[in-house]
Amino acid sequence: MRFPKKIFTTIYGNEIWTNIKLRRLPIQPAAGGGTHFPAAHKSIRLARYGCANRPFYHINVAMVRRHQHERPIEQLGVYDPMPNQYNEQLVSINIERLKYWMAHNTSLSPPVNELLGLAGILPIHPRAFTTAWRNRKKQLKELEESKAQKENEQEQQESTA
Repeated sequence: MRFPKKIFTTIYGNEIWTNIKLRRLPIQPAAGGGTHFPAAHKSIRLARYGCANRPFYHINVAMVRRHQHERPIEQLGVYDPMPNQYNEQLVSINIERLKYWMAHNTSLSPPVNELLGLAGILPIHPRAFTTAWRNRKKQLKELEESKAQKENEQEQQESTA
């Protein structure tokens, strides 16, 4: 669904230039991405919505050459990467439609492939293992630094006492 076209005209010397600006709604409808091209290459990918510090993603089926915010063929689900009060990242996927599009030889983008692996729908993506390893390494480093800092504080307290 689009807003009506707004026409802006400017006059430069003896010429009149007309710019047509199309404005879009921020949220796309769930299905119906325009002309259907059965032979066109399609992919299941994430489209980022939300604010600057609060991302939110739609899991869409779209033609590969389209921009992420152009009208998708179908919206399969949503993904909220920000942890909620229970430290969970929420994903909602229509599995039946996902299977339908995967059966029609639709490619998956790497982030969607990783997300579906973590959800248990596909085998776990190798990048998920790498990310988990890096996170564990970072936590161990922070833990060691905090222990070293506590030991330094205890030594300072003992030396002053």
